[in-house]
Amino acid sequence: MQVEKIKSDVLAIISELEEADYLQEGSIFVIGCSTSEVAGEAIGTAGSEEIAAEIFKGLKALQDKTGIMLAFQCCEHLNRALVIERETMMRYQLNEVSVIPVPKAGGSMASFAYKNMKNPVVVEHIQAHAGIDIGETMIGMHLKQVVVPVRPKQRSIGNARVNVAKTRPKLIGGSRAVYR
Repeated sequence: MQVEKIKSDVLAIISELEEADYLQEGSIFVIGCSTSEVAGEAIGTAGSEEIAAEIFKGLKALQDKTGIMLAFQCCEHLNRALVIERETMMRYQLNEVSVIPVPKAGGSMASFAYKNMKNPVVVEHIQAHAGIDIGETMIGMHLKQVVVPVRPKQRSIGNARVNVAKTRPKLIGGSRAVYR
């Protein structure tokens, strides 16, 4: 897979996300990413920290512009735990677990994030406000209720399909209730 194509795809999706009105400063944005799928291989078979680096760069730029907090989902071998900054853990009163993601247990994306964040920790559970799923890694377990799918114009990064989700508060109260 050509790195230039991946860079271009990442830039396109990041540009769309920058313009989105649902990315609020301080909100958690979960990332599920199979670098194997980006490379055109089956999930979990051809992880690449080179691909992870390009995706991380784009997401870091998105974080710098919007003030969101990034949460990188690990692979199933770490039960889809998440790599976050210690600051995020403290702010949201999350519980740290003892593990260091590596490419073969955690995945290349989470491993790269762990090595390149300022003060990374791993947590088992999170309730993110929005997220991106690159390569159908199933991020739904880490999103707050109610999840709303977002269909970006840029539908892939490399060979991996991309889905985006945001969340909204539950609508309660029935026919007499008033909503914004």
